[in-house]
Amino acid sequence: MIAIGCLLLVILPIVGLVLGGLVAGPVGGRWGALIGFGIALIVSLFTGYALVRLRRPR
Repeated sequence: MIAIGCLLLVILPIVGLVLGGLVAGPVGGRWGALIGFGIALIVSLFTGYALVRLRRPR
């Protein structure tokens, strides 16, 4: 789960940058990268929360 969250932090902004750049030019690329980073950050926070909830009780 952690690996997915970490990879998404790298991959989604790059994908957003490329797709936004193709659709709307440089400004769209920036917006796409920001949106991709936001989505990846939300997924990373969710996976971190899930790992905390799933840890063994002491």
